[in-house]
Amino acid sequence: MEYRPLSDTGIEVSVISLGSMTWGEQNTEREAHQQLDFAVDRGVNFIDLAEMYPVPPKAETQGLTESYCGSWLHKRRDRERLVIATKVSGPGMQDYLRGGPQLNRAHLEEAVDASLRRLATDYIDLYQVHWPARHTNFFGALGYQHREDTATPIEETLAALSDIVQAGKVRYIGLSNETPWGVMTYLNLAQRHDWPRVVTVQNPYSLLNRTFEVGLAEIAHREQVGLLAYSPLGFGVLSGKYLDGQYPAGARLTLFNQFDRYSNKLGVAATKCYVEIAQQANLDAAQMALAYVNTRSFVTSNIIGATNLDQLAMNIDSADIKLSDAVVAAIEKTHEEIPNPCP
Repeated sequence: MEYRPLSDTGIEVSVISLGSMTWGEQNTEREAHQQLDFAVDRGVNFIDLAEMYPVPPKAETQGLTESYCGSWLHKRRDRERLVIATKVSGPGMQDYLRGGPQLNRAHLEEAVDASLRRLATDYIDLYQVHWPARHTNFFGALGYQHREDTATPIEETLAALSDIVQAGKVRYIGLSNETPWGVMTYLNLAQRHDWPRVVTVQNPYSLLNRTFEVGLAEIAHREQVGLLAYSPLGFGVLSGKYLDGQYPAGARLTLFNQFDRYSNKLGVAATKCYVEIAQQANLDAAQMALAYVNTRSFVTSNIIGATNLDQLAMNIDSADIKLSDAVVAAIEKTHEEIPNPCP
């Protein structure tokens, strides 16, 4: 397993990190523990969670994912070797959570304390803002249109996060589903007030969505705010299993088609090209797609998820795959012809 620096924290994280949003919905507590044991045995030291998980989010399952991880952590004696990341929800969804989550001080303090209880740990290594409070581009939206809103100011959010870090509840902070303006605003406020700097941004990145490269990749390098790439397989679409109208039993998009933003006309055309490239190179299409993400210099870690151990093993094995120059050239040619079909 390859390990990469988590910004300038002195922590190194595995290039493959274990995502968790199926635990409590598609996976039982026992299955979650099996995935955790398997991944850690294979060298994964970075586990990504969220207070809203599992997905799809609903009141009766909210928090189960963190609780499953907590019951696993409680049995182990190597907490210091693991990097546990979780996220606080932004506004606009989940009215059942704190009466509608906000990114103000009261909500952040309540949220982090609840996550600590569920995780059965004294501290969280990386605490991330799951999505912005303001109206902007995220979750597949492009074409920013300005409108005034009453969002909690970033300055208030970061001030509260700084105090949470000072209290020892959180070691480092990160962002998710953020824009270049948002990341730079957090960084500028941190410098101005001597508050903690964000060390990561967790955004979508895959062969079907490379929009991170447009503005955020330069920030990742120059400001040491590396990408935690989520949806590196486009909800499994890049495996090719949904091509030709197939919806395999038990697959995520078979069960939850409302989350499919990777199967539009251009997305399907691009996926066919990428699957053909993999087949011609005798590669598994999913592993090729993951291996490409692993090669990006701005990526700190690639967040994979699975519902069974066979899937998990295949995804982790992508860390050992080296793509040939010919394969990379074919991938880039397809990207030039069908750029970012599913932002």
